[in-house]
Amino acid sequence: MSGLPEKKIIGYADRLAVAPGETIAFKVSAEDTEGFRADIVRLLSGDLHPDGRGLIEHVVETPASGDYPARVQPIHAGSYVVIDDDADLLASEGFTLCAWIWPTLPGDGEQVIMGSWDVGKDRGAVLALDESGAVALKLGGAEGQTVSTGVPLLAREWVWVGASFDRDSGRGSVWQRPAKEYPGMARRADGSAEATNPPDTSGLSFLLAAAGDEARGSQATALHYNGKIDAPRVASVELDEADALHLQSEPGQGDSVVAAWDFALATTGDRIVDIGPNGHDGRLVNLPARAMKGHNWTGAVLDWTKAPDQYGAIHFHDDDIYDCGWQDDVTLQVPDDLASGIYAARIMAGDQDDRIPFVVLPPRGKATADALFLMPSASYMAYANEHSAAQGGGYLQAFSNGLNGLSAQDLLLDQRPDLGYSLYDVHSDGSGVCYSSRLRPVLNFRPGVTNAWVGPAGTYPWQFNADLPLIDWLNHEGLACDVATDEELNDEGLDLLNRYRVVLTGSHPEYYSLAMHDALSAWLNQGGRMIYLGGNGFYWRVAYHPDMPGVIELRRGEDGIRDWVAEGGEYYHSFDGTYGGMWERQGRPIHALAGVGMAGQGFDVSSCYRRTDASNDPRAAFVFDGIDDAIIGDFGTVGGGAAGIEVDRYDRGKGSPPHALILASSEGHSDTYYPGPEEIDNASPLIDGSQNANLRADMVFFETPGGGAVFSTGSIAWIGSLTWNGFDNNVARLTGNVLRRFLKPEPFPAP
Repeated sequence: MSGLPEKKIIGYADRLAVAPGETIAFKVSAEDTEGFRADIVRLLSGDLHPDGRGLIEHVVETPASGDYPARVQPIHAGSYVVIDDDADLLASEGFTLCAWIWPTLPGDGEQVIMGSWDVGKDRGAVLALDESGAVALKLGGAEGQTVSTGVPLLAREWVWVGASFDRDSGRGSVWQRPAKEYPGMARRADGSAEATNPPDTSGLSFLLAAAGDEARGSQATALHYNGKIDAPRVASVELDEADALHLQSEPGQGDSVVAAWDFALATTGDRIVDIGPNGHDGRLVNLPARAMKGHNWTGAVLDWTKAPDQYGAIHFHDDDIYDCGWQDDVTLQVPDDLASGIYAARIMAGDQDDRIPFVVLPPRGKATADALFLMPSASYMAYANEHSAAQGGGYLQAFSNGLNGLSAQDLLLDQRPDLGYSLYDVHSDGSGVCYSSRLRPVLNFRPGVTNAWVGPAGTYPWQFNADLPLIDWLNHEGLACDVATDEELNDEGLDLLNRYRVVLTGSHPEYYSLAMHDALSAWLNQGGRMIYLGGNGFYWRVAYHPDMPGVIELRRGEDGIRDWVAEGGEYYHSFDGTYGGMWERQGRPIHALAGVGMAGQGFDVSSCYRRTDASNDPRAAFVFDGIDDAIIGDFGTVGGGAAGIEVDRYDRGKGSPPHALILASSEGHSDTYYPGPEEIDNASPLIDGSQNANLRADMVFFETPGGGAVFSTGSIAWIGSLTWNGFDNNVARLTGNVLRRFLKPEPFPAP
């Protein structure tokens, strides 16, 4: 690891895809340099496997090319609420702050629940957790003081907390009232003291779940709270416990009410609503988790839209990030004659570089080819900045039957939690990451980045770099193909697909929204033609935010292959109120869409396919034109074969079409391949790949209504075999046969 150069240039774009005539902006942070060179390059390959084609890019002359001044742009991670107006909510003769909280990291340093505070000047007043995890009132001014209960809270337990202060007497008091008590573990506690000087909160913003840190910038915050907050209240006088409790239950009553926020309102947005008399509404920063169970959740209703009053909590994390908010450094107005494809802004300074990928679309509302590569950007976002390589212990070694392979990107992710996490990671408090944004540097969405593990067949391209060989092959074959992303499919739906005769998927289109699924299903049912070149596709349901660009949500529900599991009762998306989890568990099995569905996964070596008798059926004659081989794909840069990593099989019981032809099936998978939980009704020693006949990749063809058809490989590794031996191989020949026939206008007759 010591031989790896430290990565000091990173960036991101404000858009993922852009059409001719539109503008895209690139935001760059560069350390230890006064300037950098920027160029636009067209990407063809990023497969750095020893048998791969390497990094292939072509510089495109655009007005954006040139030298630029460099600067360091900070990331201010951590979620919180800021109140919109500049009113001093604590300026009266006294105040009371109270809320229900569910702390997840009590004892992990000071954490602000709510109030006004500037850490650089130690000024203000806040209800907080002290370093031990006890409830405290922190007062700052000429002389600072902290009043604490002295009794640390338990993690992941609801507790009603509060603090009051009276300026005349200087008396400050705090309390904590757990919703549940345990014998011998009393956590009910109070504290009080007289302050020597009243706190000064003038000119300070009122925040929930963080404190301001103006010395580091106007957007900087500190003392982030980890956990849930529900029903926060502010009163303008010192209240005793009984009156404060009344404020909780009757937030709009009484002259002393300053603010009473109801987090159960406007759940799908980034606003919080004050139901008190003064309208102190607020704004969420960095997307804390919403539609979270509140202190009053009974378990009788699991859908937050049916009982929103029981989902009045927001879960804050000190490592949440949505939009880094960097300034633009390089802008590009896409030339009208720039062909649709995959490009990158290449940023270079000395021996440092970064490439920020983006897609150039065809002109809006038009197609420039009959085929469309639907780049699985939702899956790229799901894996964005995955931290698997940084996980300690031998997990990955056992997982992949190999060693970890750390890159400069992996090391930087380990050092920079502010870069955010993937939907496969957990936050610092152990809760699952349910939102992922592209408005930040995504270090594993770069050409040349490999997977984080090294199996017996070596490291291999993954996600974006596993898809680029398809672009390389199409270019070599001279086959025209437009490119669009999942975001266009989500936004445009059927209108996008109707412009094309053929759609090609990537190697791992795992994450699909309802709009995407609806559009693809409808298009296939009216004669569309899909070439599914991957495995474990169409597996998880995600939601795009209707108003906030560049972010998706995932709730990992009750089944499927999961690195974390959502809390019971928190399976419904906050963005749109729809149920999360697997599409298969929602009556939309992958098999009905693509003919095959997830059978299992293994991350050591890939295998090959053996043709079946059905491959000789006249309906499939075009598939094997010029191919006499019985074995298909016993080579490749993804695990050494065309069938592997994650594999899908035909299953009539799950909806695979009865008229589909199984043209070939994989064989010889190792005992590190295992089925997903949804495939295991009862565990046994016979479920691994070396003994389980159901753990295989099936190559399938079937006709669809309206003269359309579907061809599926059922393997993530397939695309990694296209470029083998200078494109002269049976995987490339077979794929070309299928695409050329699918491009012909002649309908596929019903069998």
